[in-house]
Amino acid sequence: MDGMLKELVLEEKELQFTSFNEDTAWQIGSWLVEHATSKNLPITIDITRGEHQLFHASRPGTSVDNDEWVKRKVRLVYRFGHSSFYIGQLLKSNGKRIEDMYLLPESEYAPHGGCFPVIIKGTGVIGTITVSGLAQEDDHKLVVQAIRNYLDQND
Repeated sequence: MDGMLKELVLEEKELQFTSFNEDTAWQIGSWLVEHATSKNLPITIDITRGEHQLFHASRPGTSVDNDEWVKRKVRLVYRFGHSSFYIGQLLKSNGKRIEDMYLLPESEYAPHGGCFPVIIKGTGVIGTITVSGLAQEDDHKLVVQAIRNYLDQND
């Protein structure tokens, strides 16, 4: 496993919650909106717990396409239990497309950065936090920053 993949797995081990509810989603989502507003970032933000969408916001400069990217990234994270950026980097390191390696259509599963699993310590993946609208690595970094900020203050 190359260095980037190891770093991404370590992020997932580090950025875990002891609990996650509607208030958690609101705090993280609100921070993302405030940050995006202050930097004038054209992003869509989406937070789920299972099938339940707990938070969703779109900034100026986004479109329905961002909502579709969110759905495809979320579907991927629930399928594999890893961040969408990790799966994209894994495919890249193997020189494969998702269709070739997993027989999954990219029209349904987006192996592009921006969706991070909500992991409960000792339980596993129960939700997702997604950003769409920037370069995929920047989408990923923004979600990681939001989770890290929340955990530093709350967990």
